[in-house]
Amino acid sequence: MSATTKVPTEDPRFDGPPSRPTGKARGSRTRKTPGDWVMLALAVLVGLVIAVPFFMIVINSFKSPADYNTSGPLSLPTSLYTDGLVAFWERVNFPEKLWNSFFISGMVAVLAVTLSVLNAFALGIGRIKGRMWIVVLILLANMLPQEVLLYPLYFMFREVGLYDNVWAVIIIFTVIQSAFGTYLLSSVYSTFPKEMLEAASLDGASRFQILTRVVFPISRPTLSVLMIFFFIWTWNEFLIPLTFLVSNATQTVPVAITVLQGDRLMDVTTTSASALLGLIPTLVFFLIFQRTLTRGITAGAVK
Repeated sequence: MSATTKVPTEDPRFDGPPSRPTGKARGSRTRKTPGDWVMLALAVLVGLVIAVPFFMIVINSFKSPADYNTSGPLSLPTSLYTDGLVAFWERVNFPEKLWNSFFISGMVAVLAVTLSVLNAFALGIGRIKGRMWIVVLILLANMLPQEVLLYPLYFMFREVGLYDNVWAVIIIFTVIQSAFGTYLLSSVYSTFPKEMLEAASLDGASRFQILTRVVFPISRPTLSVLMIFFFIWTWNEFLIPLTFLVSNATQTVPVAITVLQGDRLMDVTTTSASALLGLIPTLVFFLIFQRTLTRGITAGAVK
C-alpha cells in the first residue's frame, strides 16, 4: 500500500466562478458626491417654486369669498366651497370653450408639424437654391412680436370673411408654429445620412416615398416633441384669439377666463376656479404624453 496518491492541482486555465462584487464596490457606484446633493437640493427648490402658484390656485379655488377676505390667499380653506367652479362652468359654457381650445390646438399641432416636415425636407434634404436665405427669413419672421401682425392679419381675414372664425386662428398659428418647426427640422434633416437616401433612390423610391418611408420614421420622436409643444403653446395663446374670436361661441378657455374680470372688481375665488379648470386639460395632456416627450428629447442623445 505504498502507492502514493496524487493531489490534484488546480488548472491555471480555470479561474472558478466569477466573484460577485462586494458591497463596497456596489455602493461606490451609487455614492453621491457633495455636488450631486447640491444639484438635488437646487432641483427640489426649483420644483417648490414652480409648484407654489399651482398650490395657491388649488386652495383658492375651493375657498369662499368671505373666507378669502378673512384669512387671505395663503391659508387653507375652512370648508370646501365649489360655487366658484359651478359659477364659471355655467357662466361661460365651459364645455364649449374646452372644445374650441382642443379643436384649435389639435388642428394647429397636426398641420404645423406636417407643414414643417414638408418645408424642412425641401430645405434640409432637397437642397433648393437660396436655402440659407430662406431659413434666415423664416427665423426672422418667427422673431416678430404678435402685436405687429394684428392689424395686417385682421384686415386680411376680414376681407376673406374668416373674421370671428376658428379657422382664422388655426391658419395664423399654423404658420407661426411651422416657422419654428421648419427652422428646427431643416437643421436636423441637413445632417441626415446621404448614403441612406441614395440607397432608397437606387431602389426606385420617389421623393415622397423617401419622405414617408425613410425620413419620417427616423424623425418620429422629434416630430412627437414638436406636436406636443405646438399643442400646449397654442392652448395657452391669448392675444390673437382675443382679437379674432369675438363671439361667445368661438372663444377659447384663456379668453373665457377674462370675462370674470372687470375694471374695478374681480372675484378672486371664481377666477382661481377658472384658472384651475383651464389648467387641468393641459396637465392631463402632458401627463399622458410625458413618456413620449422624454423619449423624443433623449432620442438624439443615445445611439
